[in-house]
Amino acid sequence: MTGNEEESSTKGLHVCPAKHAGWLTISLRKAINNPTRILRGLAKTGYTVVDLGCGPGYFSLPLAEMVGGTGQVIAVDLQAEMLERLRVRAEAAGLASRIRLHQCAADSLGLEASADLALAFWMLHEVPDKERFLKEVYAILNDDGRFLLVEPWGHVSAVEYRRSVAKATAAGLKPLKRVRVGFSRATLFERGDVMMAEVPEHGGGGLQ
Repeated sequence: MTGNEEESSTKGLHVCPAKHAGWLTISLRKAINNPTRILRGLAKTGYTVVDLGCGPGYFSLPLAEMVGGTGQVIAVDLQAEMLERLRVRAEAAGLASRIRLHQCAADSLGLEASADLALAFWMLHEVPDKERFLKEVYAILNDDGRFLLVEPWGHVSAVEYRRSVAKATAAGLKPLKRVRVGFSRATLFERGDVMMAEVPEHGGGGLQ
């Protein structure tokens, strides 16, 4: 995809541009949002994990290590340049065989999968049609699949977050527990078959 095509695919959307991808992988970030600590117990050997809005792979690479050689990470992003950055980093780390790159559209994931876990870290607020997105998340999970939704305090208010949780619930995702993630509000969901009540607002905290 050319630079002009890349710009066209994200025009009018509030997404982090690929030219700013460097800050997404800086070491300082691990002190606040350590992928291994956040995902410990959620991503297991042999799992298929979907990293939604993967960027240059801050979570995708640690996930690839966690799922091992029998697992797979499906890294999804709107921007081809982000996926290319991830490809280069994955090859350098010897993890390319465990990561499948998938470029989505602005209005659709366009993904078929049977995932054990899906992650949306600091990205749902960038999605124009959250209801459709969350229904697609539901569709790509297997019967026992889980979904971790994490949104930043600075960009997403408590009210907005509660609305997102309600939309996820309406899409068939059952809230299980709140998760402690630095400077974030986070909820772990499982794939359910009935609508569930909204999870109460919280102030963060580890697996509770």
